[in-house]
Amino acid sequence: MGEFELLDRIRGRLPQPGPRVLLGSGDDAAVTVPGGATATSVDSLVDGVHFRRQWSSPTQIGAKALAVALSDLAAMGAEPGEAYVVLGIPADLDEDGCLELLDGIAQVAEETGTTLAGGDVTRAPVVTLAVTVVGHAASPDDLVTRSGARPGDALVVTGKLGGAAGGLLVLEGCGGLRSYFQPHSGTNDDRMRSSIARQLEPRPRLEAGRALATAGATAMIDLSDGLGGDAGHIAAASGVGLRIEADALPLAPGLAELAEAARRDPLELAASGGEDYELLAALPEERLTDAVAAAENHGGLTRIGAVVAGEGVEIRLPGGELMEAKGFDQLGWSPPR
Repeated sequence: MGEFELLDRIRGRLPQPGPRVLLGSGDDAAVTVPGGATATSVDSLVDGVHFRRQWSSPTQIGAKALAVALSDLAAMGAEPGEAYVVLGIPADLDEDGCLELLDGIAQVAEETGTTLAGGDVTRAPVVTLAVTVVGHAASPDDLVTRSGARPGDALVVTGKLGGAAGGLLVLEGCGGLRSYFQPHSGTNDDRMRSSIARQLEPRPRLEAGRALATAGATAMIDLSDGLGGDAGHIAAASGVGLRIEADALPLAPGLAELAEAARRDPLELAASGGEDYELLAALPEERLTDAVAAAENHGGLTRIGAVVAGEGVEIRLPGGELMEAKGFDQLGWSPPR
């Protein structure tokens, strides 16, 4: 397999470019005519850190790489536009495996209306994907940052929390899960598949992000590193405090039973597990009803707390104690066993 032959095969499988792309993959650079405002984000996935090849098919890896990058655009309330992908290829990944990775990327691109406008391939010690995504809005004022939350705003979250952390526990066989989840065991098996899907096959909340932006969200972030850690970014950027009620967190289906089997606290998994890729947003009280209605068909919306004067994040447990507000730290991560 040569670099240029692989690139030719990749270009032959790309979806058709969107209307903003004048010149896509195949030249020295892509040419776009965006208009309005753009939001650009860069993300990366590395084997052994963000996924493990023994757990994931190449198609799942490629799909996850683009999905988690697009999640940053969802948090801005942007419309997805273009993506640029760099693939690092180790010696044990053959040409068919590379094309399967592309198929996963292309699947998410078609689902979300994203143009794969360019990229590159290189040798690497492990499978590595670096993805740059560009989103669009009519004006800069239509994009939502982390810095606009104000005391008195309501805190809301889309979808359900803790599913991806539960999936990771299942994949690692943590605690008693090896005996709890047996193949073909009815509801337990269904919960296992659902939890694993949240970990291996996330999808960005792009429609919900645009709905929240239109409804008047003052600040927003995607929950990639865990609610506790990501909420802290909004608090710091906005110069406010966030107060979260743990018993209001919408738990993923089956998380309570899974946590019990693994001897873990389901609220802790929901608050700090990470990789749910739901959206945390602050909204003025008077816009909350409209926001709930707008998000009804996009994963739903749950009020979990409020923005207050002060600083930092408090996650209050049902008995009044405080849970440590923490999340995943890329540089504090320890290698897989």
